[in-house]
Amino acid sequence: MTSRIANHTDCVVHASRLPEYRAPFGALRTGDYVDLCIDASVKVDEIVLCYAYGLYGLSYNELRMNKSDQVPDRWCCRLRMPAEPGLLFYWFCLRSKHSDIEAIVDPECHDYLYRKYEEERSYLYYVASWEGENGKGKFAFSAPRVGVDEEKYPHAFQITVYEKDFVTPDWMKGAVMYQIFPDRFFRGLDYSFAAMEKTGESRPERIFHEDWHEDVDIDGKPETGYLACDFYGGTLRGIAEKAEYLKSLHIDVLYLNPICEARSNHRYDTADYMNVDAILGGKEGYKDFSAKLKDAGIRYIVDGVFSHTGADSRYFNKYGRYQETGAYSAFAEGKQSRFASWYGFWRGDNGDVLYDSWWGFPELPNVKEDDLSYRDYILGPNGVVSRWIRGGASGVRLDVSDELPDSFLREMRSCVKQASDGEAVVLGEVWEEVTTKISYGSYRDFAFGRTHDTVMGYPFREAVLSFLRGDTDARTWSLTMEKYRENLPDQMYYCMMNLISSHDVPRAITELVGAPDPGTREAQQKLHLTKHMKSRGAALLKMAFAIQMLYPGCPCTYYGDELGMDGYRDPFNRRTYPWDKETHWQKALLSDFRKLSGLRREYELLRCGEVEMMYAEGDDLIFNRFLDGEGKDHFGKVCAGAKKILCILNRSDKMKMLVHFDKLTKVTGIEHIPDVFSGEGEVERVVSSSVSPVGQVEVRPLSVCIFVEE
Repeated sequence: MTSRIANHTDCVVHASRLPEYRAPFGALRTGDYVDLCIDASVKVDEIVLCYAYGLYGLSYNELRMNKSDQVPDRWCCRLRMPAEPGLLFYWFCLRSKHSDIEAIVDPECHDYLYRKYEEERSYLYYVASWEGENGKGKFAFSAPRVGVDEEKYPHAFQITVYEKDFVTPDWMKGAVMYQIFPDRFFRGLDYSFAAMEKTGESRPERIFHEDWHEDVDIDGKPETGYLACDFYGGTLRGIAEKAEYLKSLHIDVLYLNPICEARSNHRYDTADYMNVDAILGGKEGYKDFSAKLKDAGIRYIVDGVFSHTGADSRYFNKYGRYQETGAYSAFAEGKQSRFASWYGFWRGDNGDVLYDSWWGFPELPNVKEDDLSYRDYILGPNGVVSRWIRGGASGVRLDVSDELPDSFLREMRSCVKQASDGEAVVLGEVWEEVTTKISYGSYRDFAFGRTHDTVMGYPFREAVLSFLRGDTDARTWSLTMEKYRENLPDQMYYCMMNLISSHDVPRAITELVGAPDPGTREAQQKLHLTKHMKSRGAALLKMAFAIQMLYPGCPCTYYGDELGMDGYRDPFNRRTYPWDKETHWQKALLSDFRKLSGLRREYELLRCGEVEMMYAEGDDLIFNRFLDGEGKDHFGKVCAGAKKILCILNRSDKMKMLVHFDKLTKVTGIEHIPDVFSGEGEVERVVSSSVSPVGQVEVRPLSVCIFVEE
């Protein structure tokens, strides 16, 4: 019905990404002013700006707009942002005589208009449209619904209002990241199978692989079933020994999955926050790792699991494997434990001991994050987080951030900043759009400068993979990314962890070209990529790497993606890195990955330069990274080297793409010529001293062309 509302679709225009309609662009600091304008070439008595703002509750208000003295048909107003961070939603209401509003709307839609008969007036709303170019809106018959419990339709325009003093560490902005699942990366020279086996004396459910290249366990031991307790013996020293390899990938910062003592191989069931798992090398291995990475100039972020612990832990101690009395015995047997208040217990109808657990998994008892003794243990001056930061970590990744109270997250950020003089980061696991994330009955305080520096970019991942798979087109990708850019504070936007794989999702190449997930582990284990899948997958991965490395944010590579490791969900996305077993096509893919990641090291503008979407239709995507006329990036830093970098991607496997440019680097036309994917997606880089490409550029199927203006 939307397309039938107005006789003239451009008779009213507000485009939130164009400075003539909204200035300044994007998210704003508390106390900032914004100028909002709307053009209306139709007869109306008044246009009212309607807005709602807040976080845990929204306040609704209206402001009558004024006609501009300089621009015909333009209505304007100015708003000062609230003093507290939060969300500001806005839309416009056109109010006039019934006949005036009816003239805008098709006759068959007149009955949908909101009318105030006592005032002889009709209302027509102008709201946000997800598909609008440059943030252009559309008409609606009703006002947007923006409350937490309301269906979010029609959509409102959004301004993210963040803390005026919010800054993120400069080293993180645009950094190249690499994620490692510690047990599966590299054993190290001090590895001993006998020593690894010895850790099973206290935990008989463990399984140990002597063969590094053996496939992951999917059954567990007969007496326990699958528990994710099979180990290969990767160590922290092993990671450090591969520092030169990491440097060859141009990595700035590692994100490590949990390294604290735990029962499982993933270690999200923390057993002791204060100890590094013995299989990983213990505290001494950690000290060596930290020192060697510092010498190599590579930072690292540790994984913090603070919404729950393991049942088999020194804190809960359900199985009595620790000497100190845990919370379980304190409740079940009436004993004393300093950890008793951390958990919630009760007895069932038959007298069984029951307790609150993470998503109902009994091996993961939930903690009470508001318990002050727990907070002191984790966030106190000598607590877990401060010790990790002072011990060399450059930040903490928070597991299930959206399941931690906002007050806990704010205290976490304060703790991290105090322990590091502001130089460490807080990285959150948030899967949805972070500025409007809702959980536990409220918008969450995630993107406003008080809790996180950045979060995991799962929306980025979905947008990239959907485009490259052919599920969506380039325009959809562009609109998604522009909304991302508009809503995020710039301090967070340039630090976003732009991933395409992780330990929680299937490998990128499997998502791109693999068969649909068959469901069971047994069926997943039997599926492998064919030769055709590998060649096509390698080409698509190169395109994904190019987008990651050239788009603003922190490109993050999950270990092994750089050479096309495949696998479905856990545990197949956590196989061992194939050292000394790399195939020819994997080595070729690795070589191209190094070239692309090297662009971040070679060209400073890719860290914090501006971005412009130049063309996005069908299979064709072109975007531009650039500095201003004085050679400065978004934050005013003068950058050496290239002033402009252009990325052209051709997703088609059946068409060659011919792009025509004029002297001002504007796309004047695109032709498509039948061609066949050769099995080798190309990554071509052209360095020029002129004003980028002039004339015609050819991009073969499933290929990328990068132009650098130096």
